[in-house]
Amino acid sequence: MALNGHGTGHSINTNFPSPSAAPPRTFSIEGFRVMTQKLPILKARPIEEMTEKLGIAPPEMIFGDNFVSIEHPSSGWGIKFDAFGALDRVDKTGEKRLKVAYSKEWQQSREDTHDIKEVVKPFDWSYTTDYKGELAPESPPFKESTEQIPLELLKRPDPILFFDDVILYEDELADNGIAMLSCKIRVMPARLLLLCRFFMRLDNVVLRVRDTRVYIDFEKKEVIREYVEKEKAYDKVRDELAGRRDDVAAVLRDANQVANLLPVVGKTLEQVELTK
Repeated sequence: MALNGHGTGHSINTNFPSPSAAPPRTFSIEGFRVMTQKLPILKARPIEEMTEKLGIAPPEMIFGDNFVSIEHPSSGWGIKFDAFGALDRVDKTGEKRLKVAYSKEWQQSREDTHDIKEVVKPFDWSYTTDYKGELAPESPPFKESTEQIPLELLKRPDPILFFDDVILYEDELADNGIAMLSCKIRVMPARLLLLCRFFMRLDNVVLRVRDTRVYIDFEKKEVIREYVEKEKAYDKVRDELAGRRDDVAAVLRDANQVANLLPVVGKTLEQVELTK
């Protein structure tokens, strides 16, 4: 499936794996087709090509061949999540970068790692992205909605027919935290849920989560996309945890636990009904 970037219409050119690479996992149900691919970290040459296209230095660990996609061929609708698309949404102007002492350490680590002689141009070195996936060119568009994802249905003990957890990129932010983007997808008999989560912990500065959820009801042929931003100062979360018996350090390393501790600072809901 050919895809455009985040609805902007620009084309993307991801690095295709070698023919000997393991084929993507595929699962079809009720007219929908799910595909996932998990391959090793990109090697030097593909990283150089991606760096040139992106215009920014890449994360330490970049899984450029990995992806998760959902297609509904009869309506032409499709959505794909991959590392290039997500990194292309990182602020490249430097306006949103975290202005802290760690930024110098980060730049030095990049110069040492990549043998960069010129000054790394300013950009958001935390790799924060507002990535919501990339729609297929002929996809019916999402429209703003108030329809919530039905959590009560997702809590039911329905059998899981297909599940995968795919990492797209990760960076230790010069040993001062972590930035990680990954996608999980689970398919049940009547519905599926995809979660693309960006998790960032910058020690002593901030904790941040950006979640994109794609929910599909197979019978209704209804797709709901929810995007949520959560964020809070690192010391405030640490102080709140200090009164508990939990291992504070362990909690702060756990994206799922952190996501439950942070307040929502932004949210959008969109919906599209596909032709049956």
